[in-house]
Amino acid sequence: MPAHRSAFRFDPAFRVPLALLGVRPETSWVLVDDEALEIRFGPWRLRTPRGNVAGAQVGGPYRWWRAIGPHLSLADAGVTFGTTTAAGVCVRFASPVPALAPGRWPTHPAATVTVADPEELCRALIT
Repeated sequence: MPAHRSAFRFDPAFRVPLALLGVRPETSWVLVDDEALEIRFGPWRLRTPRGNVAGAQVGGPYRWWRAIGPHLSLADAGVTFGTTTAAGVCVRFASPVPALAPGRWPTHPAATVTVADPEELCRALIT
C-alpha cells in the first residue's frame, strides 16, 4: 500500500490558540503506510505498528472543550488531537500506546484525530 498522509482540518477560530501550542498545519498530520501509523500534532507524537490498529470509526460533531487541542479522556483514557469540532476519526488500538507525555506512560487505547477527510483516513486504516 502506498503511504497515505492526512492533513488536520483547522477551524479558523482555533488557529491562533493552537499555534501558541505549536500546533499548525505544517506540524500536524497523520501518516499511514504498510508498517506504521504515525500521528504528529505539534510537539506531540504517536507511532504504533500498523498491526496494532484494531479499528477506525468516523465521529463528531464534538463540543469544542472536549475536542480542541490535546486531550485525555477521563472516561476511557483515550487521547484526542483536535483542530475542529466538525468530525474526526477514532482509531482503536489492540495494545494501548503512549502519546500525551514523554516516556511510556500514560498509554491510550484509542486516539481521535480531526483530519480534513475522515472517511478517507478510515479507508486507509482499514485496507
